[in-house]
Amino acid sequence: MSDVIILGCGPAGISAALYTARAGLRTLVVGERSGSLLKTDRIQNYYGFPEPVSGKTLFENGIAQARRVGAQFLWGEVLGVSYDGGFAVTTSAGEGSAPFAVLATGAARRSPNIPGLAEFEGRGVSYCAVCDAFFYRKKEVAVLGAGDYALHEARELLPVAAKVTVLTDGAKPSAPFPPEMEVRTEKIVSLFGEKALRGVRFAGGGTLGTAGLFVAIGVAGSVDLARKLGAQIRDGSVAVDESRRTNVPGLYAAGDCTGGLLQIAKAVCDGAVAGTSVVKEFRGQAEAKS
Repeated sequence: MSDVIILGCGPAGISAALYTARAGLRTLVVGERSGSLLKTDRIQNYYGFPEPVSGKTLFENGIAQARRVGAQFLWGEVLGVSYDGGFAVTTSAGEGSAPFAVLATGAARRSPNIPGLAEFEGRGVSYCAVCDAFFYRKKEVAVLGAGDYALHEARELLPVAAKVTVLTDGAKPSAPFPPEMEVRTEKIVSLFGEKALRGVRFAGGGTLGTAGLFVAIGVAGSVDLARKLGAQIRDGSVAVDESRRTNVPGLYAAGDCTGGLLQIAKAVCDGAVAGTSVVKEFRGQAEAKS
């Protein structure tokens, strides 16, 4: 059990971790060694570096700095997160729980450019199996994705739905989908239906009838996780107040996922605000109980 779980180990997440760990909160950072920072060859516009610094160097320095002040790390892909008065996180490497959480896994991924996807959102297209599986009891559904995130969503649906089909949209499956899940790798042309989704059309001319399509492409970003928790989304970003607090009690968000200037400096600032806000709320609750 931790005091705060920080989802994301980029500039926003590490910045938040530095403040919570230094304040004595048991801090668990969940993340993977991936992301846009590691792909950046030279950074010339960040304070304190007279010479360009690589994203990899900045990333590794941040990890070491957070570890030095006591932050713990769980390296794995975030597969799911839930809230029931506290936060429980499931990853490919283990689980964690805490009364506070900070979403800092970067900007929202773009949805695939499939005609009908946006039109049927909320009318058959979903981004959260845990949230919406109940509405598809004994119905045939599909999951759009090819990796561990798609496998996690499909497993959530399997005990409820009549049948679960995994659609990779042309991608090669990268997760060990069990035999009870049919996997179709054809490229998707469009979704069809009238008032609600009725099915999917493939490039080869075939179709698949389905009552629901659950989008789980790549890994779960902050907006995906925020949706699962019931956090407000505004213009494709996680909505926060000046303290980086969302509408879900104990849940904060920082960095690119909250929109605005997509720069390291802004992400670090967001993380600092979120981290200090968590510390303030945590201490306030502790004082109220004493």
